[in-house]
Amino acid sequence: MQPNIPVIADKPMIDIILRNLISNAIKFSNINGSIVIKAEENELSVSVSVKDNGVGISPEDINNLFRLDVNHTTPGTQKEKGTGLGLLLCKEFVEKHNGELHVESDVSTGSTFTFDIPKRPDIEVKD
Repeated sequence: MQPNIPVIADKPMIDIILRNLISNAIKFSNINGSIVIKAEENELSVSVSVKDNGVGISPEDINNLFRLDVNHTTPGTQKEKGTGLGLLLCKEFVEKHNGELHVESDVSTGSTFTFDIPKRPDIEVKD
């Protein structure tokens, strides 16, 4: 296992992406649940995933997660409130790095949010 994976990125933006994804994983996990954070690299990109074994997301709700025209918010397992804007912000910041944000989820078994960003220095962060 490699302790550090080099990537050219805007550190504050990456911190916000991770903070939002981890916060959501905590919010939607049951007590004594587990969260796994993993980073992997390939030749061209770095892939970071946040996986929980929480309540999961229905396919219908997954389709609405990243839409501005749909106000999508779900209370957490302890009735935490949210605005639904955190994932939109994550998507925007990932795309500013020429990357992509993906979600895989099954109701009752949890969700995995993964973002991939290029690691080559010749790819600059979009304005």
